[in-house]
Amino acid sequence: MEQYAEQIIDFVRTHHAWAAPIAGVLAFVESLVFLSLIVPAWAALIGIGALLGVGGIEFWPVWVAASIGAALGDWVSYWLGFTFKHQIARVWPLSRHPHLIPLGENFIRRFGVFAVVIGRFFGPLRASVPLVAGIFAMPWWQFQLANFSSAFLWAAVLLAPGTFGLRWLV
Repeated sequence: MEQYAEQIIDFVRTHHAWAAPIAGVLAFVESLVFLSLIVPAWAALIGIGALLGVGGIEFWPVWVAASIGAALGDWVSYWLGFTFKHQIARVWPLSRHPHLIPLGENFIRRFGVFAVVIGRFFGPLRASVPLVAGIFAMPWWQFQLANFSSAFLWAAVLLAPGTFGLRWLV
């Protein structure tokens, strides 16, 4: 996976115009249930953030694209849970780990809408919390408020250190 991230970072280094669309797609994949387990994109996003600081790529468009991509990934995960409810438990990896849905339900019951915000910052929870929020019908507007606000914060946490930190060092 490290090689995959390096190839993406090298591509963005060479083709600045693709930084925002690539960051948006990577954040979407990183936030989409099931797919996020196969394609860990956070390392490439951190690398793109470092390029923003020294590569002459503008921070704001990449940040907005990554934020929207992350929010859309969670939105789709929520929709899948809301639409398919407990049928989704028959899909890998939940079919092999049926205990995860009750754990997710307990997490959401304990933290409520803040579970979406907390989950955004922890790899295994990032895509699964929205799915479980959909399964257990967290109110849509509450979910979306937590989803979009945490997506913008998460993208800033990944991209800003490289962007602003490296400018102070150079």
